[in-house]
Parts: sequence; structure tokens; C-alpha cells
Amino acid sequence: MCVIAADILLWRNKKISAGALGVSTVIWVLFELLEYHLLTLVCHLLILALALLFLWSNATQFINKSTPHIPEVQIPKEPVLEFAMALRFEINRAFAVLRDIALGRDLKMFLSVIAGLWVLSIMGSWCNFLTLFYIVFVLLHTVPVLYEKYEDKVDPFAEKAMHEIKKQYAVFDAKVLSKIPRGPLKQKKKD
Repeated sequence: MCVIAADILLWRNKKISAGALGVSTVIWVLFELLEYHLLTLVCHLLILALALLFLWSNATQFINKSTPHIPEVQIPKEPVLEFAMALRFEINRAFAVLRDIALGRDLKMFLSVIAGLWVLSIMGSWCNFLTLFYIVFVLLHTVPVLYEKYEDKVDPFAEKAMHEIKKQYAVFDAKVLSKIPRGPLKQKKKD
């Protein structure tokens, strides 16, 4: 059975969706409320796993059972290279967009990025990254389901909101953005 992300986010398979939400909640509680640290958790889990396997392997000699089969694990080269290439492509694309913005080629994109970073900085001052990540994760698990359930009520409201946003942007463009000079002014030479 192949489970895709959309099925999990839209709660088509309730057990997997609830499991993902439950695991993320446990992780958030561990790290945020109990102030556990990732490196400490990883080390403690590895200590526990190695101790259990070591004891099991040695105990099997006394009870005449076969030793546990522990498979050899290796990371294949191709998927790692494909991931690295895809990541490199996305980072280069982000650098190109940032370069275009920094060179002043797209005022609308510049203002959007500045506004987005400003909103993120405000949200970052309210909570740390893990809490923000958890909030986004929970929203990704609830908003698509609610939208699918109440789509007929949400769409008209969203259309009205988009119309209002476009109207406000037109006013902002007419009063502020159109008055900003774009590039160097060219003066005519007098002979």
C-alpha cells in the first residue's frame, strides 16, 4: 500500500495521520516542555538499543537460542547524490531570486520578501523554531481537511478577501509605489 502525503494531510488513512500528529506532539513535548535536547535523546536511544541488543546476544548463549539477526545497513550512493543535486538546484535558484531582488529588478517581490521576513521575525520572537515548526505541522494536518469539508463556504470568503487585497494594493501602488523612482533618471543633453 502506497501512502502519499496528500492522503496523510487529508486524513484519508486516519491511523497514519493520527500517528504522525501524535509522534510530532510527543517530540514537541519532549523538546519544548520537558526541555530535552536532540543529541541527548539520540544518545540515550542508542545506548538503550545497543544495551538491549548486547544483552540479548549474550543471553541467547545461556538459553540455547539463536543470536539475533542484525542486518548490515548501508546508505546507497544514488539517492544521496540525487538529493544533493536537487538541494543544490533549489539553493542556487533561491540565490538567483535573492540576487534579482538585491539588484532592484522586482520591487513587488522585494516588498513581499521584506514583509514575509518581517512577519517571520515577529513570529520568531513569540516562540522558538521548534514550536513554530510544530504549529505549521499541526496546521498542515488540520487546514486541508477543514477546507475540504467547508470548501463551499470558504471559497466565496476567499474571493472577497482577494478582491479587497487587490483593491488595497492598487491604492498602495497609486499612492506610494508609483512615486518611487525606478533606476537612474535620464536627462536630455542641450546642444
